[in-house]
Amino acid sequence: GKEAVIANAIIAILTIGGQQLFSIFTFSCPCHVGQNLIYGLAFLGAPALILLVVGYALNNQTWRLVTGKRSPLEEGATPNRLLQCNLICFVLCSITGRALVAPVTWLAVTLINGSYYVCAMSEYVSVYYYAANPNVTASERSRILAAFPCSQLVPPELTQEREEVILVLRYQSQVAGWLLIAVVVITVFLSYCLASCFSPLSFLHFRYWSSYVHNEQELFDEATDQHSRLYAMQHVRKFFGFAPGSENVKEIRIPSLREWQAISGLAFLKQVDEEHYDYSLLHDWALKESVDEKYLKIDEDL
Repeated sequence: GKEAVIANAIIAILTIGGQQLFSIFTFSCPCHVGQNLIYGLAFLGAPALILLVVGYALNNQTWRLVTGKRSPLEEGATPNRLLQCNLICFVLCSITGRALVAPVTWLAVTLINGSYYVCAMSEYVSVYYYAANPNVTASERSRILAAFPCSQLVPPELTQEREEVILVLRYQSQVAGWLLIAVVVITVFLSYCLASCFSPLSFLHFRYWSSYVHNEQELFDEATDQHSRLYAMQHVRKFFGFAPGSENVKEIRIPSLREWQAISGLAFLKQVDEEHYDYSLLHDWALKESVDEKYLKIDEDL
């Protein structure tokens, strides 16, 4: 839907901005044999991997897929394994597609920029640039090539050779970046085409279904917030003797030291029976304890 397109565009723009700042303030090629490749690939791959993991973690569908158990309503029925596998694959593809937006953007922008690739691959340039000095050994040649990303380390007589090497590597990096963008765009387009071809819904029916799912989730979230607030208010009222926001409170309850200790501390979700849970220590106290008569009258002039 439009929301997904806008969200993906925002993610891409933020990633591009982050990449530019990252390059300006953190990237500094070591220009040393054996270190350039590790350093360059680390700056290429590590942020992309982190962005991929973050993309998975920020997607609610990920947690919906991995959290909880199979619904008890399905226990009496024979599960359709093929249908379940297809559904899981579809959800995983959807999650992965959203999660890949940031890392692919990072890789594409980084390759088009070329600095990381030049640093990583400079010592592996296959062209022999030292005809003027045939006595240069292979290790010495690698050392000189590894220093090419750092102009201040290159001898003046090799300035032209350095510029040629940098141009070749930037060409390779930028071509790879544009190929990556082209492959991703074509893949996304073909995926949408295939999904539309195999969809049982017509175009307008699909738009209606997308709108329904979006509105249902919004309404469910609003009801969840209101329901949990009202439910929690019952327990707070029992503990303090009044509900937050109440007007003309005549009396308040004075909790005992034991009760304060009972609702303090750390607690995990606690299963009460096969169908219900206690959500907090206050919830557990409110369901188990009877309210005593320790109330304090409130002066009406306050």
